[in-house]
Parts: sequence; C-alpha cells; structure tokens
Amino acid sequence: MTTPANGKKIALVTGANKGIGYEIARGLAKNGMTVLLGCRDLGRAEAAAGRLAQDGHAAVPVLLDLTRPETIRAAAAQIESTHGRLDVLVNNAGIAVEWGSKPSNVDLALVKQVYETNVFGTMAVIQGMLPLLLRSEAGRIVNVSSSLGSLCLTGDPATPLSQFLVLGYNTSKTALNAVTVQFANELRDTPVKVNSVCPGYVATDLNGHSGPRTPEQGARVAIEMATIAADGPTGGYFNEDGRVPW
Repeated sequence: MTTPANGKKIALVTGANKGIGYEIARGLAKNGMTVLLGCRDLGRAEAAAGRLAQDGHAAVPVLLDLTRPETIRAAAAQIESTHGRLDVLVNNAGIAVEWGSKPSNVDLALVKQVYETNVFGTMAVIQGMLPLLLRSEAGRIVNVSSSLGSLCLTGDPATPLSQFLVLGYNTSKTALNAVTVQFANELRDTPVKVNSVCPGYVATDLNGHSGPRTPEQGARVAIEMATIAADGPTGGYFNEDGRVPW
C-alpha cells in the first residue's frame, strides 16, 4: 500500500476499546497509521486511546454506535473535517446475546438485536464511510466474521462447529459474508477492496473468555487484510491459514 502524500493513513476500527478490536487498532498503529477508535461509549474509547498514546501511537477516540445512525453520520463528518478521507475501515464491532438457547426456542427479539448490530449496523457504517474510502488511493474494508458463519463448515456434521447452535450470531455472520461479497462486487472497479476475516476462537468478553487464542492472535488476519497491496484479493473470506470456505 502506498502512503498518501499528505501524511499517515487513516484507519477506523469499530468496537476498538477492548479485545480483538483494540489489538487490531494497535497493530494498525504499529504500521504507522492514525487509528480512530470507534466505540459506543466515548469514555472507553478515550481510555483505550490513552493506552495507545502512552505507547507512542496516534489514536483518536470516536463516538460510534452501530445502532444509532446519528453517531455514524457524526463520525463520518468528523473524519471528513479532520482528515478528508479514510483509508481503512475495520468492522469489528459485534454482539452475541443468546448463548444457551437453541434455534427452536431462542427469543427472536434477541436474534433481531444481534442483526441490528452485526448486519444492519455494519452495513450502515460501510455506507456512511464509503465516500471517504473512495477518496483513498487504496481503500480497504475488513469485516470481522467467524467460521460460525461458514455454511460449509457448520453444515458438516463431522465438524465441531456444527455443534454450536446459536441462531442469531451464526446466521448474522453468514449474512455479513454476503454483505462483503455485495460491496466487493460493486467496488471491484475501484481501488477499494472488501474482505471478510475469521479471527479464530479468541478469548473475549463475547464468549466469556473461553477461547484458546489471544486477542493479539485474533487480530493478525484483520491487520493483514487491511494492509494488502493493490494486487490483493477482494470479495474473499480468510483466516490466518488462507481462504475459509463459504
């Protein structure tokens, strides 16, 4: 990726105050980018930005709640006013609120809540930031998905993933993968590349810190796809080992 003549690349990471999102932000900052920490709680964003600043990284807190369109509009206006463009968007923010329920008995209100953030909120952020990304010499959109969104893997009874019966979260990540493909197809003739990534089973608040991988390990593939060169892929689904089957 080339560096714009007017300074550092600008990256926005949603859900960046902790876990995988924070490590993605830290990794992009290590790559010399100015990182905007998009969080629904501005105080937590400010605290995370402070930690990064102590390590010498350029980090800026941004109020951004995927379920509140006015915060998306305000964040886009703030980025345009301050930077004039956006080079990297990592859609990391996501929720899971239905652990322990089966598809047959889960409260569909919870499923809708998951979709509002994981799917519709992410789509709204992409739409809101796309005009700024199109001003970049090499815009990159990375959607943090999950292997639980893979129909191929979860549909195979021989895989452990088929035993994770979480209707809203799993299908929201499948939908997110479809969102990736749709935007990638629309933007194929532009410098903007759009890909989904699976960080693996990472110990985070979302799963009660049950995963064997660290947030830093989980962030690696997102950082890689956020910094791919002009000949890199678009419309793909990746983990650290390469392509993930849809």
